[in-house]
Amino acid sequence: MTIHIEGPTHAAQVECEAILRSVPEWFGIEESLLEYVANVATLPTFVIRDDQRPLGFLSLRRHFPQSWEIDCIAVHASVHNQGHGKTLLRHVEHWLAGQGARLLQVKTIAATSPNPHYAMTRRYYERMGFIGLEIFPELWAPNHPCLQMVKVLGGGSAAVA
Repeated sequence: MTIHIEGPTHAAQVECEAILRSVPEWFGIEESLLEYVANVATLPTFVIRDDQRPLGFLSLRRHFPQSWEIDCIAVHASVHNQGHGKTLLRHVEHWLAGQGARLLQVKTIAATSPNPHYAMTRRYYERMGFIGLEIFPELWAPNHPCLQMVKVLGGGSAAVA
């Protein structure tokens, strides 16, 4: 089977929704799930596929020319832990570097929440080179403390010339 990545695209809402619904441990709040799906229509989105189906996706939000944020990343439950998220994120980082991006951030549930699924998420981001920057205890909700994580792209300094 051949794995390939498409994007950036704005035409993958149905596929992305199916991926999100396969992992309710992370995307079980209907309102949030629908917001992520709607965002795919307007944000640069990358979809990783095999010969038959979409395996995962990543959507991005540009805050400034040099700093971007992962709006949503998900891999279908049937193919978790097979390296597709890593492949997708590395591809997107390369694309972002070509756009002049220097920083990439992501927000996830902080360790002050005992959710084991988000502990896995934080470990994934740490393995991918992200570091914790700040916790926002009530950005989303008191029972969903937000951890902001950042990564310098290209392995260089984040200083602006």
